[in-house]
Amino acid sequence: MSTTEIQFGFDHVMLRVLDLERSLAFYRDTLGMTLVRHTEYESGRFTNVFLSFNEATQSSLELTWNWDQSEAYEKGGAFGHLALMVKDVHQAVRYLEERGVKIKTPPKQMNHGKRTIAFVFDPDEYLIELVEPL
Repeated sequence: MSTTEIQFGFDHVMLRVLDLERSLAFYRDTLGMTLVRHTEYESGRFTNVFLSFNEATQSSLELTWNWDQSEAYEKGGAFGHLALMVKDVHQAVRYLEERGVKIKTPPKQMNHGKRTIAFVFDPDEYLIELVEPL
């Protein structure tokens, strides 16, 4: 059996967040993602919210808010970043800066490459790369 017979497809990425409303304000209101699903699990004391840039695809971002969590999550050494494609990285960074988004790395040419990239932080300090198409 090969992967062409199985046909894998990207479904979602999950991030744990400390303040669901603050994260929704960032991903929905600032980045323009659409709320796809919002489910509260009272017995488990957590909420899952799914957002997408394109509701026609299954690919989404899951934000999980554990109601009793009050300390920041450890990011770990294995996680790197989320990456978002934008037409113009410089314009995107200006837009995000105007909205108070923390910029880690201003627009620059990728090391050892030709793409223009930048890095910003979400409200929980997850790293997001902004990348222009080749």
